[in-house]
Amino acid sequence: MAKTPAQRIKKHGARAAVPQHHLPPVINPGTDRSPAKAQNNANLIVIAGLVASLFLFWYLHLLTLNQLTQLSGGLAMPDSLVGGFDAGYAEQLRRALDGDARGQLNYVHKTAGTLFPLIFGFTWLLLIGTNVARKALRWALWALPLLFVAVRLWGNVTIDAMIAAVNPDAGQVALASGLTVAGWVLFVASLLAGGAAVFLGRRSSKKAAGQPAGPGQEA
Repeated sequence: MAKTPAQRIKKHGARAAVPQHHLPPVINPGTDRSPAKAQNNANLIVIAGLVASLFLFWYLHLLTLNQLTQLSGGLAMPDSLVGGFDAGYAEQLRRALDGDARGQLNYVHKTAGTLFPLIFGFTWLLLIGTNVARKALRWALWALPLLFVAVRLWGNVTIDAMIAAVNPDAGQVALASGLTVAGWVLFVASLLAGGAAVFLGRRSSKKAAGQPAGPGQEA
């Protein structure tokens, strides 16, 4: 009967020949992720985010908020007023909306009004991050969608509080109006930042493709 490695060492000492067992290397072709594959995966996520953001923008601003004007006597919702509003409009809107209408606006803010800035912001962060290599410039462009998300969510809460107040003061109305205007400005600025990021990413790709091969590399 064949001796075990321990028995061979006991009998022959250091001269014992112990067979070596080597485990085969673990090969998982699925873990081979090249930069090109990672870029393609990021592009797919960006495309999905763009589609979702476009749908939510249409659903929120062009459909739902527009339908709520039927409950306010034709008055536009505060979120749709790009140029802001004053205390007279706020008081007129508060009187036009009953409890059910205010509840519907609050529900819109908690659903589509929250999902839209969050999904848009995440998509734009990824879009900028995958196209801009310079760290300082990337953070500067990232600041715009991050501020947009914060301002829009804060604006939702402020508008709901303004409409629910029995006698909204001038400061409360000014804050809600200022956040609404800032949200639209940051939204447009974020769109421009995304366009600039795509332009910079394409220019960097063209430069990389046009670089001559180095010594010892195939042209």
